[in-house]
Amino acid sequence: MGVKESEGRRIDIIDFMNEIFEKVEQTFLSKFGKNCLFVQSPGRVNLIGGHTDYNDGFTLPLAIDKSIIFGISGNSVGKYRFYAVDKEESYELDINQPLEKSEKGWPNYLLGVIDQLHNRNYQFDGFDCVFAGDIPMGAGMSSSAALEGGLLFGLTQLFEWNIPPVELARIAQQAENEFVGVQCGIMDQFISLNGKEKKAMKLDCRSLDYEFYPFDNNGFAIVLCDTQIRHELAS
Repeated sequence: MGVKESEGRRIDIIDFMNEIFEKVEQTFLSKFGKNCLFVQSPGRVNLIGGHTDYNDGFTLPLAIDKSIIFGISGNSVGKYRFYAVDKEESYELDINQPLEKSEKGWPNYLLGVIDQLHNRNYQFDGFDCVFAGDIPMGAGMSSSAALEGGLLFGLTQLFEWNIPPVELARIAQQAENEFVGVQCGIMDQFISLNGKEKKAMKLDCRSLDYEFYPFDNNGFAIVLCDTQIRHELAS
């Protein structure tokens, strides 16, 4: 997970100097006319332990270079305002309104995070959020976990909350379990929020103990095959 504050200019950092970042930056400025915080939230692959995360087993996931980039800033209008660049869709809700599921689908992953923070008595005002990414939706690479984790991590930076890594993953998982209605395990959110470059994570999904192992893929490649079949746990 990466974060950088905007200064109203092009940011000269390699991780953020790409088309997606520029798209988010320009869209945020055009819609909200102000600077923001930028967060990069990765997808994942899992090398060992398919379906063992929600059965309290061991997994060996890695965060990957495909990600969702967020622009986030507080606002003074008392609303949660979201814009999905890739879908060209917006969603907004008054902070005093009850949280209800949206027929659009994608806002529910973000609303679920807000719901979990409310359940834990975190206090915060309205905020604006623009996001775009290159994680294929429905490809089993955890675009939903990247959505949840990216917003959650961004809010911790924006409102200066010190939430431990394991608790961040629990909040993101419960957002998907309880609000979205997908009974997923915790692996996807855990690795998206806590992965490290060139490291594989051995995660015990029962105790949530974890450790990192070197994983430098010089000389070989991980190949992901597109089967043209969508991965839809919610259905």
